[in-house]
Amino acid sequence: MKEFTTRYRWRICGLLFFATTINYVDRNVLSFILLNDDFIRDMLGLARDTVLSDEHRAAFKKLIGTVDAVFKGAYALGFVLMGLLIDKLGTRIGYAISILLWGVSAIAHSLVGSVAGLRFARIGLGIGEAGNFPAANKTVAEWFPKRERSTAVGFFNAGANLGIISTAFAVPYLTSHYGWRVTFILTSSLAFVLLILWLISYRKPENHPKVSIAELELINSDKEEFTNHKISWFKLFPYRQTWAFAAAKFMTDCIWWFYLFWLPSFFAENANFKLNLKPNFSSWEDILTMGMPFLVIYLVSDLGSIIFGRVSSFFIQKGWSVNKARKTTMLICALCVLPIFMASQTSNIFIAIALISLAAAAHQGWSANLFTTVSDMFPKNAVASVTGIGGMFGAIGGMLFSYYSGIIIGSDKNYLPLFAIASIAYVVALAIFHLLIREIKSVTIR
Repeated sequence: MKEFTTRYRWRICGLLFFATTINYVDRNVLSFILLNDDFIRDMLGLARDTVLSDEHRAAFKKLIGTVDAVFKGAYALGFVLMGLLIDKLGTRIGYAISILLWGVSAIAHSLVGSVAGLRFARIGLGIGEAGNFPAANKTVAEWFPKRERSTAVGFFNAGANLGIISTAFAVPYLTSHYGWRVTFILTSSLAFVLLILWLISYRKPENHPKVSIAELELINSDKEEFTNHKISWFKLFPYRQTWAFAAAKFMTDCIWWFYLFWLPSFFAENANFKLNLKPNFSSWEDILTMGMPFLVIYLVSDLGSIIFGRVSSFFIQKGWSVNKARKTTMLICALCVLPIFMASQTSNIFIAIALISLAAAAHQGWSANLFTTVSDMFPKNAVASVTGIGGMFGAIGGMLFSYYSGIIIGSDKNYLPLFAIASIAYVVALAIFHLLIREIKSVTIR
């Protein structure tokens, strides 16, 4: 009798989807809270009855740009620390430590009383949250054969968009009814729910009682030689594959983070869009008006993550090489981003939403395939470390982009230079990736 094949690996992927959703809720809460006037007054040390002037708001944007830069600097450091920790302690324990740190740091946001205190809380959050993608990428490498990995990565990566959509609607409501401090507490509590679920659910497939023999054989159907031998970072840096992944992350992660942090301000403050929002989102109409662009953008982005992740898997199943399938899909994604510079020039909010939606979907598809190239090229005991190295460079790029974004937007509210950089970043990144790696294939770490 043929052995019954379980599909528990997709339940694990669902858990990664939930984890990525919570990860993005906790990091993105600030992007909507910074639109709250009481929060601005508290961070600037002003009395609650102070009328905020344009000068106050411009000064706040420059300060908040440094806060976001600090977060991304900590995120870069976190990739170093968490990537090593996850490869050293294993996915289950390493990721649990990451979730605990980001949950505690997220709650700490509710206690701050100044921009300096906010920076400190963002440091802990950045270090803790950096463990999400090294852990998730390594989990996919442990639980899926190569032909399913980009689909799995695309699926869990889509959780980022659900997290952003959730914050777009929930945070304005919570801040207007309960204040910004309670909002941080309520959203942060989700990380501890995740921690419990992770510890209860996760084991390696060969040790998991709910995985059948047939499913285990499927998971290991193209399994490379794998041991618990730890690979140091120093052994990974000489490989062009490491630098290709890091360069692509450096050039494109900053664009995604620009969307996450500054799009709420872009829509709320753009006079051409005529949203006419009342201060502090005092009605459901205001909340829905502000939330709808993000609902559309990140639902489309979710589809992009899943569809583009599935595209390269489809190409491989049709007989294409991994190299051709991944790079062709990444090229399609890069071309889809090119028109986004026009979003800052149009006075039609629907055109802006359409352009940003296409670019965000393409980014998620790009990210799903780029992450998958790590497990295509490196042995499983190096996946988290290589992902950590790339994530570190991505965070450094994000830190630099965030710092200058705050200066540019705070000075004249000019988004065109930032959208122009976004439009060409992916084409340039793919060209560099291809020059460094002419063929995506497994390497042997010596």
